Order: sequence, then C-alpha cells, then structure tokens
Amino acid sequence: MDINIIGEIVFISVLLLLINSYILYFPIIKIVSLFCKNKKNKSQTLPDVSVIISAYNEESVIYDRIINLLELDYPKDKMEVLIGSDGSTDKTNDILNSFSKKYTNIKSYIFPNNRGKAEVLNDLVAKASNEILIFTDANTVFDKNALKFLVEGYYDNSVGGISGKLILKDNLVSATESVEEKQYWEIETNIKEAEGKCGILIGANGGIFSIRKKLFNTIPVNKPVTDDLFISLNVLSKGYKFIFVHNAFATEDVGINVKTEYERKVRFAATNFQTLFFFKNLLFNSKPILSYAFWSHKVIRWFSPVLLLLLFLFNVLLFNSSLFFNLMMYLQIIMYTLALIGYLFTLINIKIKIFSLPFFFVITMIAFFNGFIRFLRKKHSIKWEPTIR
Repeated sequence: MDINIIGEIVFISVLLLLINSYILYFPIIKIVSLFCKNKKNKSQTLPDVSVIISAYNEESVIYDRIINLLELDYPKDKMEVLIGSDGSTDKTNDILNSFSKKYTNIKSYIFPNNRGKAEVLNDLVAKASNEILIFTDANTVFDKNALKFLVEGYYDNSVGGISGKLILKDNLVSATESVEEKQYWEIETNIKEAEGKCGILIGANGGIFSIRKKLFNTIPVNKPVTDDLFISLNVLSKGYKFIFVHNAFATEDVGINVKTEYERKVRFAATNFQTLFFFKNLLFNSKPILSYAFWSHKVIRWFSPVLLLLLFLFNVLLFNSSLFFNLMMYLQIIMYTLALIGYLFTLINIKIKIFSLPFFFVITMIAFFNGFIRFLRKKHSIKWEPTIR
C-alpha cells in the first residue's frame, strides 16, 4: 500500500477520534440523555451517612470546613464525620482534636506518618458506621442543603453512586493570570450532567460525591490511582448507575496560577493512566453507551497529546498532497502560534482569550504527556501535597 494512503488513513482516523472527543461527544451524549428516564423521587427517610475526609497540612481550611459540615441542614444524629490527618506537620491535628472533643459525631484520626490519600481513605471507610459514604475534600464548601440532595437518589436500588455539582471560584486569581480552568470546568460539568441522566457518570466530582458502602473496593496503595475516579468507575463496573445531582452543589477555589494547575494536571494524568488498567472491562462493556462514554470522555482525551503529535507528523508527510491537508497544517500552525503568544503574554501578565484559551489547551496537553511519561517510568507517587490555596 502506498505510504501516502497509509498516512491519509492514520491522519483521518486520528482527526475523527479528536473531533468525536472534543466536539461531537457532548451534543451526542446530551441528545442520548433526553431519552434516559429516571425514576421519580419518592418520600423517604434521610439515610445515615458517613462523611469521609483525608487531610494533609490543611490548617488554613480545615476549621472552616468542619464548621461548614456542622451547619448543614441534615440531622446531626444521622451524620458522622471521619477526618484522617495523613501525617500533618502543621496545626491540622490540633484543630481536629479540638472538634472531636466537643462534638461526638466528629471523629478525628491522627496518622503519624504521611502514607498517601488512598491509605487514609481505606482506613476511614473501614471505620465508617453507615451505609452511605460521602467523599469530600478539606477545601470544599457544601451548600447548606447539598447533603440532602446528594442522598435522595438512593431510593432507587439501581443507583450506586451520586455526584454533586462542584463550582470552581477564581476570586483569588489575578485578572491577568492565564488560568482558564473555571471555563473548562463549566463545560465539563455540562457533560457530567448529561452522563448522569443516563446513569453513566464517568468520574465523580472528588469534592462532593457519595456511594453505597457495599460498593467500595479497597483503593490500591502499591500502584497510585486517582482515588475519586477509581471509586466511581468501580461502581459502574459492578453494573450500578452513577448519577449527577445539580442541586447538590459545593464550591472550591481554582488553582492560583498556571504553574499550580499544570502540576496538578501532571499528577492526575499519571494516576489516570494507572487507573485505566483496573477497568479494562469498561472499554468494551455490555452497555455500549457506557463504553462510548468511557472512550470519548476519558481514554481518548488522556491519549490526546500522542494523537496530536501523530496528527502533526502525518500532516507534515501529507503537506502539498491536497488543499485539505494544507489547510489542516495551517490551522495547526495557527493554533500553536496563538498558544505561544498566550504563553509569552503570561510572562508580562497580559490575558487575552484568543491567546489564553489555546495556551490553556496546549499546556494541558503537555501536562497529560508529562503525566504519561511519569506513568511509563513509574515516577508517580502515592503521597500527595494539597493544592496551594
């Protein structure tokens, strides 16, 4: 077969994968969700819940976080809060101890060594008394009614997990910082909501989600995984629904600058690739829509840096073979040029969306690629540092 024909097949295939994942997937899953019917809510008694938080050096936020939980509109006798300090070296332990002495439903566990978030979550789940687990973070702030909405879907026995809506705030981010995480997250939230209507939410919001305790599998600690992704995919792999409830919402601050967001994405990219190996059954599942969502929303996006590199290299090979391939090369050059200008503007604290958006996309792809390399080299760690707030 002619090398140009092979090149054209590879180029078109890669292009279609990227178009599907970044352009077509959302409208397709949105349309599919219109035909997904969920059972109507029935009156029920609120279930007993166990709120799980792993904390490491969170003295700046942990006090307000506990107060936030205590002020929720939820019966205190139906809610226990388990917080594990993962070898914290600041005042986190003192704050936790002061609360656990004052409130019987606040249970603090001080672990002397920093072992990693996964081990702390495993230990806390084992100590949890209730059948509904609420996973959240030390820096998340729940709406007053969030917890009630986060559990109301469990009247349906086919529902194994429920994710709330996480709203990112950028109040602390300079207006000139080239951080587009908030805009990206709004698009991502719309996708999650559509998936949730079909019961196939691919990855819960780590700051606000719940599952049935019986569906929790011990998080691997010898191979670093993305804990919230592992927990939620495990629910789907067991045949249960994972839904999204938009009126159960919480807020978090976005990373304060590009460097912070980049480092976070590299870390998560490395653990995402590792997580994939535990859920190969979702790639070709008996539910075609679940497999399509997994491929489109996660797998293809994780491998996007490699696909973009192939797209560019084969475009160079096919340049001048037709107007189409010439046009595609010019579009790629324009996009990367805009991204480069966006990067240069960040050095002088200027932010213009036509440049900052391509820069955000490219820097995200670089982070994914770096994470992939870390995964291949087994350089990703089970230990963690909280995002600077």
